[in-house]
Amino acid sequence: MDRPKLRDPAAADRWTWLIITAYAQLRLARPLAADLRLPWERPAPPGRLTPARVRRGFRNIHQALPCLAGAPKPGTPGPGRPPGSKNRRPAPRHDVGKMTKREPTLKARRERAG
Repeated sequence: MDRPKLRDPAAADRWTWLIITAYAQLRLARPLAADLRLPWERPAPPGRLTPARVRRGFRNIHQALPCLAGAPKPGTPGPGRPPGSKNRRPAPRHDVGKMTKREPTLKARRERAG
């Protein structure tokens, strides 16, 4: 129930490395985290917090850290043709391979038929 359903052995390897990385990050964040413990838990010595207790205090760590991401870019539309403008380059049309030749207009078809 608590295991991922993986279809590929490579996905299992990626999942394993993801878990290892998450635990490594929690261990590195130990000195920054405060001991937010539940009422029935004993106080932990400084620097010896479990990953679960570090995860509990991550909200406070996150607020104290600077924003490492760049400023958001303005949401401009993509490079497509703006609505209302004419299509200057229509899409190329290709012959579908019909063998019979037909007259291009109905009038020419009627004259030819009789």
